[in-house]
Amino acid sequence: MPDQDADDRAVRAVVDRFFAAFVSGPEAAARAEDLRAVLLPEALLVSAAGAGLTTYDVESFIAPRVALLGSGALSDFREWVESARVDRFGEIAQVWCTYAKSWRQDGEPRTGSGAKSLQLVRTAGGWRISAVVWDDA
Repeated sequence: MPDQDADDRAVRAVVDRFFAAFVSGPEAAARAEDLRAVLLPEALLVSAAGAGLTTYDVESFIAPRVALLGSGALSDFREWVESARVDRFGEIAQVWCTYAKSWRQDGEPRTGSGAKSLQLVRTAGGWRISAVVWDDA
């Protein structure tokens, strides 16, 4: 019988790795490889923040974030999970979480928050993210 707690921890580890990729600095491109590792190549990412929906495939999601986080326009950027719930059935899981982010832009401290829903599937190589949808507060 599968260890449910171990599966929940494995799912959370993937989500934590996803969030850990969003840190400003010269290592932004290297952290993008972590995103590619946790996202299925066919993953869909959808932002409901702002006016209308914006949809991304993996590469169109990663490219502008690497450019922004590595450009020096933002400093001390990081994003983290504040609270999360894991729902799992068989080979699929969903993580509903609230998150926060902070950074400095033009020398001024900034903060933000929102909610994300991440869908995951167990693959031969472990849990991977198949879809992400989010909205900023």
